[in-house]
Amino acid sequence: MDIAGDQGNTGKQCIDASAQQRVGVLLARQSPEHGATLTRAIEAACHAHHDQLRKSGEPYYLHALAVAEILDELKLDYETLVAAVLHDVVEDTTTTIDDLGNDFGPTIARMVDGVTKMERIGEFHQHESLDSKQSDQAESLRKLLLAMAEDVRVVLIKLADRLHNMRTLHHLDADRQIRIARETLDIYAPLANRLGIWQIKWELEDLSLRYLEPEAYQSIARQLAGTRTEREAYIARVIDMLDRELAASGIKATVTGRSKHIYSIWRKMQRKRLGFEQIFDMRAIRILVDEEKDCYAALGLVHGLWRHIPKEFDDYIANPKENLYRSLHTAVVGPDGLNLEVQIRTHEMHRHAELGVAAHWRYKEGGGSDAGYEEKIAWLRQLLEWREEEHSANDFVDRFKSEAFQDRVYVLTPQGRIIDLPQGATPLDFAYAVHTEVGHRCRGAKVNGRIVTLTYPLQNGEQVEILTTRQSRPSRDWLNSHQGYLHTSRARARVRAWFKRQDHEHNLSAGRTILDRELNRVGISAVPVEKIAERFRGRQVEEFLAALGSGEITTGQLAHSLGELAPHDDALKPKPARKKKRKQSSSDGGFDIQGVGNLMTSTARCCRPVPNDPIIGYITRGRGVTIHRQDCGNVLRLQGEDRDRLIEVEWGDTSDAGYQVD
Repeated sequence: MDIAGDQGNTGKQCIDASAQQRVGVLLARQSPEHGATLTRAIEAACHAHHDQLRKSGEPYYLHALAVAEILDELKLDYETLVAAVLHDVVEDTTTTIDDLGNDFGPTIARMVDGVTKMERIGEFHQHESLDSKQSDQAESLRKLLLAMAEDVRVVLIKLADRLHNMRTLHHLDADRQIRIARETLDIYAPLANRLGIWQIKWELEDLSLRYLEPEAYQSIARQLAGTRTEREAYIARVIDMLDRELAASGIKATVTGRSKHIYSIWRKMQRKRLGFEQIFDMRAIRILVDEEKDCYAALGLVHGLWRHIPKEFDDYIANPKENLYRSLHTAVVGPDGLNLEVQIRTHEMHRHAELGVAAHWRYKEGGGSDAGYEEKIAWLRQLLEWREEEHSANDFVDRFKSEAFQDRVYVLTPQGRIIDLPQGATPLDFAYAVHTEVGHRCRGAKVNGRIVTLTYPLQNGEQVEILTTRQSRPSRDWLNSHQGYLHTSRARARVRAWFKRQDHEHNLSAGRTILDRELNRVGISAVPVEKIAERFRGRQVEEFLAALGSGEITTGQLAHSLGELAPHDDALKPKPARKKKRKQSSSDGGFDIQGVGNLMTSTARCCRPVPNDPIIGYITRGRGVTIHRQDCGNVLRLQGEDRDRLIEVEWGDTSDAGYQVD
């Protein structure tokens, strides 16, 4: 179907007079050739959506036009604008991707297809939808990320689409307002932040807060309005002082007041438990200079004029944020003893701060190159590479949610490098973020010079030092989610990979032991291992046992699978328990002790070994030999002379032996 030609003159006629002027503004920045293509796209969208109205009563194509206008404000290229006006025609009309490809070329068609795929992004934020069909969801997510990484303009169109929907959200009922606002705050604002597009991020956050916390929003808005005249007069006086001082120092600069966003005020009030009048950056200015060296010269001038407030300085030029945001932030006690926040950056830094990845397309259209662009979308590419390495669909989805949606904490290495981690990350997560080998060798951590546990949740601005040993030796305890060592999927994957690389035979042996222990625990016998292995993506027995031994398949997953199989297979049903007489043994309690003669033995309460577990003995002082599992955390932590007290032991005849279970 020729959607650009079928309408004849109908398309032009369906664009009403009020929209004609808006179309003219949109076309003004385009070359004649690009303008003609954009005009065809607008006419095609108008024709495709001709009988569709929004909740506001407006023709649907006006929404598509508004999305293109938002992107035009970001000075994006004509291909993005064309795809923007066509972004809903495949989803909401009979038009197909092939139709778009025939009429507007493969690039436009691919972008529209990517925007359509992004409709599913909300599913990956909903925890309850992740319990079933994980592999299918992970594959859908991989395709979504691929579309985003191949052409990030797909994300920009979706963000602009969501922004216009938020601007017109008042036309919907209250339940939908809250649902969409929550999704926007949890998904789309963080995505805009991850891509460095602050201009869109701030508005999405403010609009979301308006519906999620209406009383707080209105209260802050009223207080901002009530103090506006006084605040603007104060800022004008500060700007005048700075203009004079900067000029006298030979620093060419532009000084402006900086508007404060309601959501950021609300967040700071919540986080620091401050009142409205206590927010430092309620009175805020921005100094833009030509060169990086001028940033520090201007900073020195500001600190010379007014007293700097301790702990309120950040150098994001030397240590950029993960999204490559660069600026100097400081707070001072300004004129009249009032707190004043000052941001200092170059014009180029400001452009990137406001536009993020969108700035790349200005460079590209002008024939230039943007070195920072690839870094800004590196997290997307890393997720795709990580998916190729990682077999767990669950972990892939979890890591995407962590990278894209979760709040972040920014902590420092001893050298001052900023490490960006999801909220809740631990020193061990930090170690793996610095370098995989640092994580493998981690044995302790200091935060701000103080020893902390490896499960300590890191906070913004803390300096973290990792204490290491010479040899790599991760602990299997680190993979136990209940113990809280690791919060990030990336770190867990690195630990699993380490165990997977160890001796294959060891993994097989460990896997057999774990399987036997689980079968013994639930009272199942005479089970064909092949049947269990098939439950894990049709694996062969050896592959299944090695994966179980390496930790790739967890004991929880195994127990769940056995539980699902048991009701349907007589061979897997638990056998009735039989009371057994404990085998009498005058000395070894059911254990053979190699090389030490007749010693009293007992099983350790910390790890509770059962028959067929790989075990090791520890010679106690006065209580004989305590039998531990070889992977017991207490055994692994032994050092120096204590390690010399370990001896080899093996199971004796345990067929009729009893074991402590309390």
